[in-house]
Amino acid sequence: MKIKFQILIFSGALAALWFLAQQFYFRLDLTADGRYTLSETSETIISKANEPLIVDVFLEGNVPDAFKKLQLETRQLLEEYASENPNIKFAFINPVPEGAPVEQIAQDFNNRGMRPQQVQLRDNGKTSQEFVFPWAMASYKGKTVPVPLLKKTLGADPETFISRSVQNLEYAFSDAFFKLLNPKSKRIAVLKGNGELQDRYIADLFRTLRESYFIAPFPLDSVNLKADTVMAALQKFDLVVVAKATRAFTDVEKYALDQYIINGGKSLFLIDQVAMETDSLYKRNGMALATARDLNLNDFFFNYGLRINPVLVEDLYAAPLVLASGEGSESQYTQLPWFYYPLVTPEENHPINTNIDNPVVFEYVNQIDLLNNGLKQTVLLKSSQLSKINGVPFPITLESITTEPSPERYAAGPQNLAVLVEGQFTSAFKNRILPVENSSIPFRESATKPNAMLVIADGDVIKNDLDQNGRPLELGFDKFTFKEYGNKEFLLNAVNYLLDDSGLINIRSKTIVLPALDSLKTSNERFTWQALTLGLPLAILMIFGLLYTYLRRRKYKG
Repeated sequence: MKIKFQILIFSGALAALWFLAQQFYFRLDLTADGRYTLSETSETIISKANEPLIVDVFLEGNVPDAFKKLQLETRQLLEEYASENPNIKFAFINPVPEGAPVEQIAQDFNNRGMRPQQVQLRDNGKTSQEFVFPWAMASYKGKTVPVPLLKKTLGADPETFISRSVQNLEYAFSDAFFKLLNPKSKRIAVLKGNGELQDRYIADLFRTLRESYFIAPFPLDSVNLKADTVMAALQKFDLVVVAKATRAFTDVEKYALDQYIINGGKSLFLIDQVAMETDSLYKRNGMALATARDLNLNDFFFNYGLRINPVLVEDLYAAPLVLASGEGSESQYTQLPWFYYPLVTPEENHPINTNIDNPVVFEYVNQIDLLNNGLKQTVLLKSSQLSKINGVPFPITLESITTEPSPERYAAGPQNLAVLVEGQFTSAFKNRILPVENSSIPFRESATKPNAMLVIADGDVIKNDLDQNGRPLELGFDKFTFKEYGNKEFLLNAVNYLLDDSGLINIRSKTIVLPALDSLKTSNERFTWQALTLGLPLAILMIFGLLYTYLRRRKYKG
């Protein structure tokens, strides 16, 4: 009777505990870095999902050991999203069913913009190549967005590679959810009419931005004929982008831009004050002359506290240029650093720069001076300590790439290459005769609220390569060296920040430190730890068995 009563009490306690757990469900994140705690921005984003939001993750099946950690962290993060909003459903799917053609599936993924990853596997001394598909697909109300799970880092070891990817997971998923759950509202104008880059050379960045913003070309040169109409149309955009203009701006065009900025419009200027292209070296027997390019914007930028100098910045920390020697089947290709292609690793001094793992590559970049005019100026990108400045006109030859540089000649120190200007802007046409007469749009001398503009002293930062068929490649991917740079990530961050989507950027500042084994210590103390992990449990079992036998004999001895 007593046993039955104890069983009844135990069953009642379990039932009460189950009931309380259902009523007062909660999760605790005991990690030091808050790895499993969603940011406030993420919670706000997913709160808008009032119908099922489906996430398919393609990290299932034969996943290499190096990707197991990424698989586990992805699952745990999605569990956090699902616990916050039950409408978020996720599943892990094997992208390669048994017997399916791996190469064909890899090509299908690639065609959909989800490039698979090839990894080397070693088994019993044999090395093989395997495809891994580190991607997810998020779907909501018929709309689908790919989610990259890998964040490639130039020159990183596998441990750092995966750790950086895990750190970027929340941003990747929240960014995808934001695109699915928020209708596009903000508009970006890509200015035309002053010899800017052709659409195919800026296609990749704007193809990505089109997922979140409305993108439209804008013929700024039309303002010379219909000033009021064009200026009124320009005011409807939230951001203007000037992608490597090569022809001078008229005073009317500058006035239109000035009034657009004073009225609260954001701006991204990618400016080349020096005319120089690598193609010119190939076309002119390995020699070309770099010359100044007058865009008639000096007074315009001076008003905002900047001066883009018509000089070329060389840097010993530079991207390579591929040189070919020999002919036909005997051709050989050599990669040598080309000091006119500075590589800049962003300092994490601003949300735009946060967690950009690959350096940003420049081509024939100029230098920016900062002028004190009361505005907040943040240098986002600058060259290394081992820099050199060349005035123009300046002859450049391919032969110089084989010459060993003298470090003492590269002692100019860091040079400003990209600057963010923020504050209460004043018109560049204040106390000047206006270039537009009898305008129906009133002239404003100063802004009523703070604004921001980003100026980059190189137009090629936004330029993507083309494949053999003339199709745009991903921005930051060098088709000759197969290296990947951080240009796209930097510019996407910049646009998000300028358009006030800073909440997403702030997720990047979350630092996650994955525990990693000390490889040297584990190698030196391998046998000690094997003995402890295998021998200690057996020893404990043996002691327990002997003690149990001794106590049993003692109890029943009589």
